Amino acid sequence: MNKPVCLIVGYGSGVGHGVAKAFGSEGYHLALLARNPQRHAPLTAELASAGHTVAALAADAGDEGSLTAAIAKVGREIGEPDVLIYNAVVPTFAEPTTLTTEQLVADFRVNVTGALLAARLVLPGMKARGRGTILFTGGGWALQPWAGAASPSIGKAGLRSLAHTLAQELADTGIHVGTVIIAGQVQAGTHFDPDKIAEAYLQFHRQPPGKFEVEIIYQ
Repeated sequence: MNKPVCLIVGYGSGVGHGVAKAFGSEGYHLALLARNPQRHAPLTAELASAGHTVAALAADAGDEGSLTAAIAKVGREIGEPDVLIYNAVVPTFAEPTTLTTEQLVADFRVNVTGALLAARLVLPGMKARGRGTILFTGGGWALQPWAGAASPSIGKAGLRSLAHTLAQELADTGIHVGTVIIAGQVQAGTHFDPDKIAEAYLQFHRQPPGKFEVEIIYQ
């Protein structure tokens, strides 16, 4: 029997790696998308040495063609994703009036638009099976925006709204859509250790139909 597939868009050394370990331990084949997979080669090697099945692919979450091609390759060569974790973000630190419109739009393509595109690409397979999980990595700035990080504050607010509206749209499909809002600074060895945060993703994923939540605030 083929392993179920967990697709992580925006894989990296923080939350992405923690979530990969968590779902790998649950028996998932890990499809890890990053702009520069080679940068994370030691981490993917660590996953493989721990016995997890791993595939690392290049994808730019802010480029529709790049993201579409990568997710299509996952479907062809690994299998249709059973779980999508959208973890990509551009953390531009700037106050609102110092942002150019071009920068804000470019960031939004990664912070929000890429999430919608990724969800749309995995939905046909999930709908055909009548089940699936789509989780977006949220942030505390969605709830308490900070002027010094105006762009990601706007992005996380948009991502939160996307999670809620998509969950409403898919309410009768058996597909679980939600967001884990990380209301703190991710740091190993603290309450906000990526491995501890990853448990919230598993908790969310394990919720049975009829008891789906849309939002968990990790604080």
